[in-house]
Amino acid sequence: MAYEELNELLRRAQNIVFFGGAGVSTESGIPDFRGSQGLYRQDEPEEEAPETILSIGFFMRHPQAFYRYYRSHMLYPDAQPNGAHRALARLEQEGKLRAVITQNIDGLHQAAGSRRVIELHGCARRNFCIRCGRSFGVKWLLEQKDVPHCPCGGLVRPDIVLYGEGLSAKALDDAEEAIVHADLLIVGGTSLTVQPAASLVDCFEGEHLVIINRAPTPYDGLAELIIRDPIGEVLEGAQDD
Repeated sequence: MAYEELNELLRRAQNIVFFGGAGVSTESGIPDFRGSQGLYRQDEPEEEAPETILSIGFFMRHPQAFYRYYRSHMLYPDAQPNGAHRALARLEQEGKLRAVITQNIDGLHQAAGSRRVIELHGCARRNFCIRCGRSFGVKWLLEQKDVPHCPCGGLVRPDIVLYGEGLSAKALDDAEEAIVHADLLIVGGTSLTVQPAASLVDCFEGEHLVIINRAPTPYDGLAELIIRDPIGEVLEGAQDD
């Protein structure tokens, strides 16, 4: 019944926006942060907390330790788009979906074919020299044996938002603009607890809010429809009805 209701909302909507988090990519084999198998639950007593290692201060002070953790925990170069990514790309191709807003850094929405993707936290597939700005891909990064440096000698860093850094003002503005004009907002794979990203839902002025998440969120009381199944299964299933 829930899938049929979602399918009807998708059919009637003209301006859909999708806002997603780490749960969107778990079906691609990428762990989330706060789930039972997430990065924050992994028992690694020899490591600092993930929030510490993935901070700008730690990166600048201890780049070798940062990259040791980052390469082993944050990069999944062989991951492929799952049903959620593919379903959203199809909705965009049909002219229904106007934007994907993602907290993920894996680039899988673009790999699935989505073109209007607003990356709140950047993308791990991109890297740049902090001295000269030269760009490097993730394949190059993985080929480096130690701390990656640009030919100019500058330290290379991932093009992602680290703890202690602010989100891009442009990305936030673009996300707010998209959500304000949506008639259907689908929130998926996110706990809606990390600010300021979570507060983007407050910008929604449309009729229909759908939340697809395995666990409750602070915004469940505002949702017209809540589905607790895996998001790839849900979005592909709704379109197949």
